[in-house]
Amino acid sequence: MLDLLLKNARIVDGTGGPWFHGNIGIQEGKIVYVGPESPPARRSIDVQEKVVAPGFIDIHSHSDFVYFSDPANTPKLLQGVTTEVNGNCGLSAAPVSEKYLDELRRYTGFVQAGQSCSWHWRSFGDYLSELEKLPLALNVAACVGQGSVRIAVMGFADRTPTPEELARMQELVAESMDCGAFGVSTGLIYPPGVYCSTEELIEVCRPAAARGGIYFTHMRNESNRQLAALQEALRIGREAGMPVQIAHHKVGGKPNWGQSRETLALIEKARAEGQDVTLDQYPYTAGSTTLSAVLPPWAQAGGVQALLERLRDEGTRLKIKDAIAHESNWENLVLFSGGWDGVLITSAPKTPEYEGKTVLEAAELAGKAPDDLALDIVLANEGSAACCVFMMHEDDVKNIMRHPAVMVGSDGIPAPPGAKAHPRMAGTFPRILGHYVREEKVLTLEEAVRKMTALPARRLGLFQKGLIQPGGDADLVVFDPETVGDCATYQEPTAAPTGIEYVFVGGTLVLDHGRPTGAHPGRVLRHRR
Repeated sequence: MLDLLLKNARIVDGTGGPWFHGNIGIQEGKIVYVGPESPPARRSIDVQEKVVAPGFIDIHSHSDFVYFSDPANTPKLLQGVTTEVNGNCGLSAAPVSEKYLDELRRYTGFVQAGQSCSWHWRSFGDYLSELEKLPLALNVAACVGQGSVRIAVMGFADRTPTPEELARMQELVAESMDCGAFGVSTGLIYPPGVYCSTEELIEVCRPAAARGGIYFTHMRNESNRQLAALQEALRIGREAGMPVQIAHHKVGGKPNWGQSRETLALIEKARAEGQDVTLDQYPYTAGSTTLSAVLPPWAQAGGVQALLERLRDEGTRLKIKDAIAHESNWENLVLFSGGWDGVLITSAPKTPEYEGKTVLEAAELAGKAPDDLALDIVLANEGSAACCVFMMHEDDVKNIMRHPAVMVGSDGIPAPPGAKAHPRMAGTFPRILGHYVREEKVLTLEEAVRKMTALPARRLGLFQKGLIQPGGDADLVVFDPETVGDCATYQEPTAAPTGIEYVFVGGTLVLDHGRPTGAHPGRVLRHRR
């Protein structure tokens, strides 16, 4: 007898093929039946012609610390996410060294959602073990951040590592991979990644490549130098010998709009030549990052404390403001957002009066110049302020979305209670289904589901996930295709989506009629070659 039978389903199985009517039988956490019959079951749920799809897989997330305060990761659960990958953009919760623990703790402040963590762990394996103690609702995977590895060895030093330092970084990557990391991530607009040569990155990635890992990269540039940055990412993958995952692919800055045709052509060329490269994307025209990221890289050398000291020095402040106003030889987010009116303050715990306002609006309120106010906010919040940057065009978003090698990743960054955030943390997956499938018809329903399920599952080597087929894990989402959609906005970023009815993780019901059940069947997933 089955544990559960989902009846009268419109099955979208993850392959990209046409949906079909049928029933789905679940036993001991696995899908054991897909077809027209109704085998006996201890419990049956009539889904009344709703869509049943594989649970969504968020391949790019920043929930590394969320589970310690919200083990269910409720914003993701409400969207139908059943598995997510953290440790992205070069920033992971481990490894940690005693010498630079405080540096990493402060640097990761903007993804800690205002909570204090024990930091009992030091190794990547210890961090995963800490997660395993929690009552997780979803499955959690992680990559090891190259930035965190470098911080553990040499802090925020803006220099080439010594042979001994490089060897130690390789050891930490190897240890992290052996403990279950799915690969190495980089964030090359952020310190310390921005200080690294291509050659250093290749060498640091080699131990991950030898263990079947993936190179997940937030490239060195996503605006005026994007093609060169993409070439670098492809080179790292080729020379290290590993697959490449281009993170949150976008085209930033009005002068560069339309360039997605060129970037995707470059991807096509690499794939035609046999290189394993795929991409992910979130469905918005604004990005989100730390407010410190709007500053030039040299201003951040040496870590958060060194940055704060520079912001207190009037002469250095003038140089920083001049760089923001005029320079484009780095990822100048203010310039490519069209000015301070394109930078929205989302989280600034020490200066909450500015949250939800653009820097220009906040500056008018404060009676200050926008650049001065932005630096003051970074200083007052000790680097732990966050922002949204409006720098993309909808045509590029749609063009990228249509590409068959592009999957969905939220890049969701949690916000402290009461603070603003980017709506992608709460809205990414329903937004694809509601806005881009039902309303805009950019994707078919079947193709959208493939991009959220089978495509990321195959990329991660999770061959028991991402498809509705006998023998697969019973990670499933049930949604109404007529009502599913996002409600989160830049002013109400935590609003729950509509139309997500049921979510199952390992056959256990974790969302029932849109409400979390409190069940915790989630597991920490460890990569095994």
